[in-house]
Amino acid sequence: MANYIRVMKPSTHTTHESTQSPMQKITHLLLVACSVVALQAQALTMDAYSPELLAKKKQSGELVALHFHAFWCPTCWAQDKVFKTFVNDPDVPGTLLVVNYDTERELRRQLHVRSQSTLIVYKGSEEQKRLVGETDAKVLRHAFTDVK
Repeated sequence: MANYIRVMKPSTHTTHESTQSPMQKITHLLLVACSVVALQAQALTMDAYSPELLAKKKQSGELVALHFHAFWCPTCWAQDKVFKTFVNDPDVPGTLLVVNYDTERELRRQLHVRSQSTLIVYKGSEEQKRLVGETDAKVLRHAFTDVK
């Protein structure tokens, strides 16, 4: 049997990247970075509850939700697991403030919260949705995405 050696010629095709000037490369990278930041800015964020932060979000007209969470509550932990999958998802807008169910008694009284694992969603200062004990990801997602 004869051995064949294939001689390959250098490619005359160049990739788009190799024809870009350094300034074009930098501009492209900045556009990509800005796009990522813009998507994340629309995605759900989670933070600890504070009266000041809630007031700020309501006043700005943003979507903000309160999750009344107890460390001893298995339903709360299941909800938390679902909420964490919504973080950085551009289809789930707003801010989720995690409220300590055991220590925020006055807030519970004001909002008529009778159970841990309660989720209250606001658009501005108007309550849009209230769920108690819900752990289904689709239902929880709709609580954020079906807001007027």
